[in-house]
Amino acid sequence: MIETVVRKRIEILTDSALLKTVTDAIDRADITGWTVMPVTSGKGRDGLWREERVTGTDKVVVLTIAPHEKAMILAEDIAPILTSHRLLLTMWDVEVIRGERF
Repeated sequence: MIETVVRKRIEILTDSALLKTVTDAIDRADITGWTVMPVTSGKGRDGLWREERVTGTDKVVVLTIAPHEKAMILAEDIAPILTSHRLLLTMWDVEVIRGERF
């Protein structure tokens, strides 16, 4: 039987202009990797929105997986800009194979 370990899956929705800020925070938390996925539209409390490359407000989701302790370090680091920069950070437990890689 394949053995799994529990890690935190973290997704951060941000404007692409803040991508380096987010990935730098991931690096500071000593998390080994991340993936960036484009987002074209959505809806939130403020209503519908669409990607807008002309004004530079296109959004991305940054995905990473980390042990609980490193996930908390990342969350603490990002927390001060969540509201001011309108980021959305979600995390939940996932089971991964090859847990030593995360």
